[in-house]
Amino acid sequence: DLTTYYMSTLVLPVASRPHVHALYGFARYADDIVDDLGPISVAERAAALASFGQRFFADLAAGRSDDPVLAAVVDTVRRFDIPAGCFHRFLRSMTMDLTVERYETWPDLLDYMDGSAAVIGEMMLPILGPSDLAAAHGPARDLGVAFQLTNFLRDVGEDLERDRIYIPKEDLRRFGVDPRERRVDAAWHDLMAFEIARTREFYASSVAGEQYLPPASRRCIRVAHRMYGAILGRIEANGDDVFTRRARVSTPRRISMVAGAYLSRA
Repeated sequence: DLTTYYMSTLVLPVASRPHVHALYGFARYADDIVDDLGPISVAERAAALASFGQRFFADLAAGRSDDPVLAAVVDTVRRFDIPAGCFHRFLRSMTMDLTVERYETWPDLLDYMDGSAAVIGEMMLPILGPSDLAAAHGPARDLGVAFQLTNFLRDVGEDLERDRIYIPKEDLRRFGVDPRERRVDAAWHDLMAFEIARTREFYASSVAGEQYLPPASRRCIRVAHRMYGAILGRIEANGDDVFTRRARVSTPRRISMVAGAYLSRA
């Protein structure tokens, strides 16, 4: 969610924002190759994604790039010593999106999210400047997972248009649900309650990392936490209907969250 992401970065120091935006630009570029290149084949998308990755790692090794997106990311990675392995894991998950449409178990989904969500928290962490990088590592990963699970639940209907379902098949069987039927009934409510509760557990566990962040970074993370977390509340307020209604947090409410963070000294 570009608007939520951008608004939460407004409370960061000005010098930090371009580096956070560079990481977002890299992730967005790869995601667009997977989903938004128009009517081209999976093989062509895979080739384009592989080429993008090869260019990035070559430019990273060279320390410079002629591509504006890659140039910004290369500078950020080198400036903050972000491990290159993070980008290998990210691109692996993006490649999975080309062919994997379902996840059998929760561990299978976690494996995908390691590279699509948890690793984003790892990439962001050095920019946020924690006092103890190792101690903040796990909570940063958990927050990345919480954000992505929130998006998965909000976007069930949209993902069906791409024939993707990011709720583990074992959960669907347990609750007797098939999202393709787009039916909001008692079984669907039970499933959503389970998935929302699990997502909130990741939000809760991520809070332990805030103590290691400097004030501006801590405020940024709290704003992002509140904005994304509020989406879960909107899903519930919409009666768990993620097929015909999109769970949105209003712009005035998001502005209020940002303003509150600016005024906070915590």
